[in-house]
Amino acid sequence: MSKAIAVLGSALFFIIAPLMLAAVVPWWVTSWEFRRAFFGVEFTRVLGGVLIIAGVPGLVDSFARFALEGVGTPAPIAPTQKLVVTGLYRYVRNPIYIAVVAVIFGQALLFGDWRLLWYGALLWFFFIFLW
Repeated sequence: MSKAIAVLGSALFFIIAPLMLAAVVPWWVTSWEFRRAFFGVEFTRVLGGVLIIAGVPGLVDSFARFALEGVGTPAPIAPTQKLVVTGLYRYVRNPIYIAVVAVIFGQALLFGDWRLLWYGALLWFFFIFLW
């Protein structure tokens, strides 16, 4: 697989998987409307923003490393040709999972929505135990 195909495949998979999980589903659940902050503590919104700001670049970086260094995609049908061991992959096995869950939990805290907390927890459980 060429790097150009790997980049295209990774971009397509980015739209299909993490963008749907971390943006479309939370928007569908919350309409991105603010509710009362958790426990009435506005600082939880700041923590939510921090999680989102940390998660999005981590997610994009992980996808880029798959395409540019691993010459493949995160999709199981088009795996990398080389093992990726740089960036966040140097520290954790699945930074994409962590980044997606961080963005979801960040939105839950930012918007004050318990449903997103449950959704994030269920997704985390799925990533750890079922995938």
